[in-house]
Amino acid sequence: MVADDTAGSGDKSEAEKEMDLKENGDVEMVVPASKCPSPSEGPTEAAVEPRKWKWAVIFLCFFGFMSSMKPGEPFITPYLLSTEKNFTRQEVTNEITPVLTYSYMVVLVPAFLLTDFLRYKPVLVTQGVSQVVIWLILLLGNTLLQMQFMEFFYGITMACRVAYSSYIFSLVSPSLYQRVAGYSRTAILLGVFTSSVLGQLFISVGHMSFYTLNAISLGFVSFGLTLSMCLPWPKRSLFFNRTQNQEQNEVAAKSELDVMNPKGKPASRWRNSVLLQMLLELRNVVRIPNLRLWSLWWIFNSTGYYLVLFYVHILWNKVYPATENKHIYNGGVEAASTLLSAITSCAAGFVKIRWNVWSELVIGVITALQAALLLLMGTTDNIWVCYTAYVLFRGFYQCLVPIATFQIASSLTKELCALVFGINTFFGTILKSIINLIFSDKRGLGLDVHSQFLVYFIYFTILTVVYLVCAAVVICRHYRNEAREGGGAEKQAAPTELSPVTTESEVEPLSNGNSVKA
Repeated sequence: MVADDTAGSGDKSEAEKEMDLKENGDVEMVVPASKCPSPSEGPTEAAVEPRKWKWAVIFLCFFGFMSSMKPGEPFITPYLLSTEKNFTRQEVTNEITPVLTYSYMVVLVPAFLLTDFLRYKPVLVTQGVSQVVIWLILLLGNTLLQMQFMEFFYGITMACRVAYSSYIFSLVSPSLYQRVAGYSRTAILLGVFTSSVLGQLFISVGHMSFYTLNAISLGFVSFGLTLSMCLPWPKRSLFFNRTQNQEQNEVAAKSELDVMNPKGKPASRWRNSVLLQMLLELRNVVRIPNLRLWSLWWIFNSTGYYLVLFYVHILWNKVYPATENKHIYNGGVEAASTLLSAITSCAAGFVKIRWNVWSELVIGVITALQAALLLLMGTTDNIWVCYTAYVLFRGFYQCLVPIATFQIASSLTKELCALVFGINTFFGTILKSIINLIFSDKRGLGLDVHSQFLVYFIYFTILTVVYLVCAAVVICRHYRNEAREGGGAEKQAAPTELSPVTTESEVEPLSNGNSVKA
């Protein structure tokens, strides 16, 4: 089991995970002068609104922090393998842990759609209930089937993270999207870091039992469930709950179509839905090389990343089967990896290179380093080498997450961007399930954890070769065009950095009336 990994996860997501930068190019709507209240009407809406959204954002960030406070989470695998639960390593590796991936795959799409349709809050409450059920099963359950149900609810918890990632954008105007996304991201990271540190202190210094630690975690997640019930219920969302202005624009557009084609048959409601139009638009998105590259990275690299996170605690237990709780350092390692992930994720925002030329090379080099770290983890007998390799592995992945997020988000409208991230995460989850079924599941090869890490090493090695071959092709083509055009290509490949898209960006319409940012 692995801690909530929202520095990209999410996990993100993945997804996750995953909405941090996508609203950069939106322009706040200008209110006509005729609709502005006069001074005699008292405090203007603009003066009152900041107080409302600031308190709402503060409360949501506090909720995100508290929902991440699960000090027993880094120690779930040692708990299952300890004498308190007495499951075998083979049962945990080949029968319990694979259920998490299957559950996540099944629940992800319904959670994505229901998040928007139900306007976030019910899905966040469902996430809170699932976390309470997880720790109740951990405390009271003793059978293999009960632990598999625990992993099933863990998959629900992971799938529901998308609600938190997108909820905050319903509270503020588009001009504040990037700022509040940073706040919510920081709250989650601080929660995971604080939770991991507390868990390690309870184990190493307080000599606390795993059972007591999980009981404390149950208290935290129960408080998080209470907070989720107190969240305000947004009035709008991206796809199903449009704002009044958006609905008026859609009616006006439909009227224009009726005038242009008065004899045409009226389209059904579902054919005119925003979600369906976005799905149709994906045909145009896949033709954009930059979006295609980073979407494929999101699918394939996140698959390997999360498989490592799911099974690394089992690997640690095999490399160093500690007999006493105080000799287990899972919490400290998770805290260090979370901190490094936050640092590398932040540092990536200051990298300034020609991404349209060097993207494939950067991805290839980092993937090669990750492959080397996986080989080291799968072959070493030194637990501290294994710990260090894991921390670096996570840091390298998180370095690319904000770059991928920006490269995808800066070219799309916010609705289409959310859909692209959701589909990328779903395809990655399907791939994880296939790999799990073949190599990890008892119904497949049922490999032990060391053999699985060698499989992950081969997987990342294949990705490295593909990326480096593509990098060689792109770089050679770039310099050949540069020589042919006498430096013209140099202007097209000017160094860029991760920064908000300018509000002056033109919008280029695509086939079905939607748009990508030019």
